Amino acid sequence: MKREDMAAKAADGSGGWDVVIIGGGATGLGIAVDASLRGYRTLLLEQHDFAKATSSRSTKMAHGGVRYLQQGNLGLVMEALRERGIMVRNAPHLVHSLSFIVPTYRWWEQPYYGTGLKLYDMLAGDLSLGSSRFLSRQETLDLLPNVEPRNLFGGVLFHDGQFDDARLAVNLAQTAAENGAVLLNYARVVELLKRSGRVSGVRFQDVETGVEQEVQSRVVINATGPFTDAVRRLDDADSRSIIRPSQGVHLVLGRSFLPGEAALMVPRTTDGRVLFAVPWHNRLIVGTTDTPVDAPALEPRPLDREIDFILENVRRYLTRDPERTDVLAAYAGVRPLVASGGNGRTSAISRDETILVSRSGLVTIAGGKWTTYRKMAEKTVDRAASVGGLDERPCRTAAQRIHGYLSDPGERDDLDFYGSDAAVVRQIARSTPALAGQIHPRLPVIGAQAVHAVREEMCRTVEDFLARRTRSLLLDARASIEAAETVATIIAGELGRDGSWCRRETAAFKSLAERYLVG
Repeated sequence: MKREDMAAKAADGSGGWDVVIIGGGATGLGIAVDASLRGYRTLLLEQHDFAKATSSRSTKMAHGGVRYLQQGNLGLVMEALRERGIMVRNAPHLVHSLSFIVPTYRWWEQPYYGTGLKLYDMLAGDLSLGSSRFLSRQETLDLLPNVEPRNLFGGVLFHDGQFDDARLAVNLAQTAAENGAVLLNYARVVELLKRSGRVSGVRFQDVETGVEQEVQSRVVINATGPFTDAVRRLDDADSRSIIRPSQGVHLVLGRSFLPGEAALMVPRTTDGRVLFAVPWHNRLIVGTTDTPVDAPALEPRPLDREIDFILENVRRYLTRDPERTDVLAAYAGVRPLVASGGNGRTSAISRDETILVSRSGLVTIAGGKWTTYRKMAEKTVDRAASVGGLDERPCRTAAQRIHGYLSDPGERDDLDFYGSDAAVVRQIARSTPALAGQIHPRLPVIGAQAVHAVREEMCRTVEDFLARRTRSLLLDARASIEAAETVATIIAGELGRDGSWCRRETAAFKSLAERYLVG
């Protein structure tokens, strides 16, 4: 998957497209996979990089949503649990089962949470990842080293899914491309084209070259997450806002704060939310917050009060308390919640998706969550096909293996998340020994990965590689800053860039990455 090839195909567009998708996050990429598998001529345009915004900033959980169970939204939970099972089945190199433990400190908490989690098991049906069970006090201490032992009664263990969000996004793009879709990152839509009052295509700018061009399409889909309203106003300047953005922050800590292979679930924080401490890539992700924001940002910044909130709540459950100086990275994402018309808290807003069709035929998909991306795409393509007058064709994604599929990776190492592509990365390292070394002592990343990212994953910048093709920025923001110059040199060699480009890229990445540091 090479950007140069994609740009040429997008510029050609002979005969127009059946489907043009605006937005290269989880939802847009899922739609591209679905539409291409149905045989529709499909073009996806992303203003920055794939999964740049919300879709790379999740809690890294493929889950039904325990808190939605508390809210009584059984329909959403059932659908999400089914989709979780499909994710594990179709992308086992990236999505796997993880044990979660709710520690209990009062005698009644174990039967209370245990009953709810048994219902969670039941709703998963034949796609269950394992049965929940009660734990004794000692079992809880064994499975959650460093959990607070004072007044600990026991715990409840249940199973949910975990994945790497940005890596899955890249693999979805590759899957869509393998099935005929054209996907172009750094391609900003600047206008919706209309014919007789109906949306008939888009005009977009190739951000790398500055060149603008027009493409025609039977139907245009707005899948831009937090930026949904901005695209809707390209269609109708008077469109009312439907997105109620909420910021979620996560902190990344060293694994020493929660050794072992299980995750910790805090069932009720001081603001009534659920909080997780999840092992991931040999780090510990703790989050999340729920802070309403006035407007979405492409690079949101964690607020001091959000960082303090997470630390305060996780300290209640750990014997070794993390401090701000222990935070390796702090990241924020904006949830594209669909306004319900009420004045309640954003944490109470449903994560159900909403599909809207404007009077001019623009199809908008908003809301939802990563776990249900596939089902959201199916519903959206069904609706878009009707709007665009496309031949009715069945969805085929439920059984579609995602690029990189590998059920048994064999000997496990730091390249596991590439799945079947790991062999390609290893070959690059063997053929060029200088690329076999780590880019930084604190990062489990080698130079060959940067070469592979440019050649096969449409990586264009240092940020693309350190933030999304690998997760270096989240694993250790300071180490990623120190590695930026090395990465710039490797990418420049692949793209044919000069020294001035390397200096600009290194400086740009350092400026961005400093926002992930906690003072």
